[in-house]
Amino acid sequence: MKKAVLVAFDNFTDIDIFLAWDLLNRVRRRDNEFVVKIVGTDTSHKSNCGIDLATHGFIEECNDADLVFFGSGVGVRTVIKDSAYLDRFKLNPDKQIICSMCSGALIIAALGHLKGLSATTYPTVFELLRSYGVEVLEDKHLVTHGNIGTAAGCLAAVDLMGWAIEKLYNEKIREDVIASVLPVGQGQACLY
Repeated sequence: MKKAVLVAFDNFTDIDIFLAWDLLNRVRRRDNEFVVKIVGTDTSHKSNCGIDLATHGFIEECNDADLVFFGSGVGVRTVIKDSAYLDRFKLNPDKQIICSMCSGALIIAALGHLKGLSATTYPTVFELLRSYGVEVLEDKHLVTHGNIGTAAGCLAAVDLMGWAIEKLYNEKIREDVIASVLPVGQGQACLY
């Protein structure tokens, strides 16, 4: 059984969590043992747009997940300053796929997993990410190193999740999932 967790926090960016959630659950339709969960520090978190999102568990579930996804949002600036929050993560990029959208890269950096690497993020946090000693690639929407991936611009989640799905499963499942969300004429007919 494989498990993916999406980390929510107060003031997360809606599209980051919901787009990743949808794409990963399309994988689950091919592997009914694949578990996809939204986790946080509370039983629910409120998005930037005001949606109360119930969580399925707590952030400690990240520590044994196969795939860990950090979205972005105004709330990132709060959690990266909270050492008690960060201490709850015991991630291992040698054994886990760890990825982020936009400012979510700041969480990976705050956890120490971007040291000596390049990454991308949303332009409003380029300098903050650099302050962690990360080489910021301003013109790339997806940057990967081994099991770590960062993406910038909410719709880059399609490529980020495609990369993660292929690492977790294979190219065929990635192609099928991504084709199912492409605009008509660019992919395949949606079978859902």
